Amino acid sequence: MNDRPAEFPAAMTSLLSQEGVELDVVVVGNGCAPEHVPGDVRTIALPANVGIPEGRNIGAANVKGDLLFFFDNDAVLPTPDALARLAAEFTRDARRAFVQPRIADPATGVTLRRWVPRLRASRPDRGGTVTVMAEGVVMIRRDAFEAAGGWPGHFFLFHEGVDLAWRLWDRGCVGHYAPDVVVHHPATDPARHAVFYRLNARNRVWLALRNLPAPLIPLNLATWALVTLWRFRDPAALRASLTGFTEGLRGGHGGRAPMRWSTVARLTRAGRPPVC
Repeated sequence: MNDRPAEFPAAMTSLLSQEGVELDVVVVGNGCAPEHVPGDVRTIALPANVGIPEGRNIGAANVKGDLLFFFDNDAVLPTPDALARLAAEFTRDARRAFVQPRIADPATGVTLRRWVPRLRASRPDRGGTVTVMAEGVVMIRRDAFEAAGGWPGHFFLFHEGVDLAWRLWDRGCVGHYAPDVVVHHPATDPARHAVFYRLNARNRVWLALRNLPAPLIPLNLATWALVTLWRFRDPAALRASLTGFTEGLRGGHGGRAPMRWSTVARLTRAGRPPVC
């Protein structure tokens, strides 16, 4: 969106410096014509801001390659072999549909809890099979991505990674967390977005309505509601969350494709039942 004139060139430099992989890069301007783009990199200028997940879908449709790497424009690949090492992870298990590196703040080295794709986030250096992903820096097999239908573009922002990960798992795939591959990203607060609380709540409802067997929907939403009441003490945040929750219940979630009960069991065995 041309709002990171310092960070974006650094991100591009680190991306184009990668070794051991063949890159096809496209930069998507969400409601703008991208600026500060190297001359040999293609761009797509969208006339309106369609949201992050739909912007990623459009980017994926306009690049070649067996692996898709989604890269926030304020992130940096600190070593030239980061993408090659992520790509190598797919060869170790044919079921892997996505691989996420460890994301760390470049100044402090801290990995935020929300960047660790499992419930027990106290050990961000522990890798293994995971059921969700941090969407902004992740590598996904193209065939699996397309078979699952890509990102839920209408989410606009928040929870699109859980939605896609659940659909990938429902197709028999798994995710992998590779913490030995580190990517730098500033530790920002998602609540800086004015719509955070509303969209976070709305999309949580949509996530359940789209993907869960009917008996699990009220359990999932009750868990979310209790956690929200426990975490948020700001009345304005609670009101915005309630607005989003109500908006989600009114509909708009799109097609419903409940995961199989066998997928529920697999997710539970992997450490994250789809009710939390």
